[in-house]
Amino acid sequence: MDRDSYIYLQNHPDLLQYIRLHPIWYRYLSRDPQSITQLEKDAKEFYGKTFPQRVKKIEEQIQLAHLFWELISTKEEKEKEEEKEEKV
Repeated sequence: MDRDSYIYLQNHPDLLQYIRLHPIWYRYLSRDPQSITQLEKDAKEFYGKTFPQRVKKIEEQIQLAHLFWELISTKEEKEKEEEKEEKV
């Protein structure tokens, strides 16, 4: 691996960690230092940093928040009904 690639990886710890998990990239970068762009794409996909993956994650978080909201609303409605029954 050439010096520039190594310095670049030192400045991007997530890429360095990805290379440690997938050591074939040492060979790829040694043969073709320009393949670092492909490395970045693969690492983004692996870590879930692509745009579609982020959108999916946000959707899941919104669904979870909606579920909690419904749960709280249902609980509040039950408490109000119980209070009404106690008054009668």
